[in-house]
Amino acid sequence: MNASDTREWMRRFFAAVDREEQTLTDLDRRSGDGDFGANLRSALGRARTALQTAQTATPGDVFDVVSTAFLNTGGTSGPLFGMWFRQLAKATRTETIGAAELARGFAEGTAAVQRLGGAKPGDKTMVDAMIPAGEALAAASGDLADALAAAAAAARSGAQATADLLARRGRASYVGEVARGVLDPGAVTVALLVESACG
Repeated sequence: MNASDTREWMRRFFAAVDREEQTLTDLDRRSGDGDFGANLRSALGRARTALQTAQTATPGDVFDVVSTAFLNTGGTSGPLFGMWFRQLAKATRTETIGAAELARGFAEGTAAVQRLGGAKPGDKTMVDAMIPAGEALAAASGDLADALAAAAAAARSGAQATADLLARRGRASYVGEVARGVLDPGAVTVALLVESACG
């Protein structure tokens, strides 16, 4: 995967979020304050605009642009996704990358999110999709396409599992059992991100 491939990945991710924005907003409305979709759209709008003029020689350069866009977005999830993308960028500053570099970036990005937000697996947050996706990448022995497919399946499974969890972090933790049965929108967004890498 090179910088051009990574730009295309982000383009597909932006399009996926456009399609799912209302669903993500509805999930957040049922378990939080309902601003998740709007904040996500704002961040990705900034990223789209910045990528039009940014010079990106490596995948890490592309992820840097997306990171900055999230870091300049309100809400709780914006800075968390921003730091995740920043760590991913640090791990992918070579002309081409494979599963190993992505796995390292996912792991370091998830660790940063956990340090900042205090979330653990099972807390009903984006971490519940990030961790299995990273583990699938790290365990992959085939080519990059196979590794990404495994990571996408793991992220989606992790996101789906958040419906049964009682939130212990984030806005959903304030409403307790009311959010039981509701998917975590951050975890769903992670699933969309990884699925978008598969083309």
